[in-house]
Amino acid sequence: QVQLAESGGGLVQAGGSLRLSCLASGRTLDEYNIAWFRQAPGKEREFVAAVRWSNGMTAYADSVKGRFTISRETAKNTVYLQMSRLRPEDTAVYLCATGPRAAIWNVIESPTRYDYWGQGTQVTVSS
Repeated sequence: QVQLAESGGGLVQAGGSLRLSCLASGRTLDEYNIAWFRQAPGKEREFVAAVRWSNGMTAYADSVKGRFTISRETAKNTVYLQMSRLRPEDTAVYLCATGPRAAIWNVIESPTRYDYWGQGTQVTVSS
């Protein structure tokens, strides 16, 4: 079992920045990938970024490449999502996720592969 807790969301103007944190507890993440997803009202859950815990390898959705950076701090069991040049269309609840069925890199974009989810943190970008 893994417990995930997100923090760092808020209200920001377009062009601004936020850093989200995802604190993991319960078991080691050495074999897992950890991803950020987002979900806006009335829309499906959307992959944002992922990081492989063991070696730091990363992947991004095209919509956030060059603006968002995912990283992990192993000593703190924490994954970060640094978001810059935010746009109103980035407004959503942001959730982190992990689990053994998402350990294969080529399935990381599928939310159905993740077993453990945090409660989410709201990000609102005003125009």
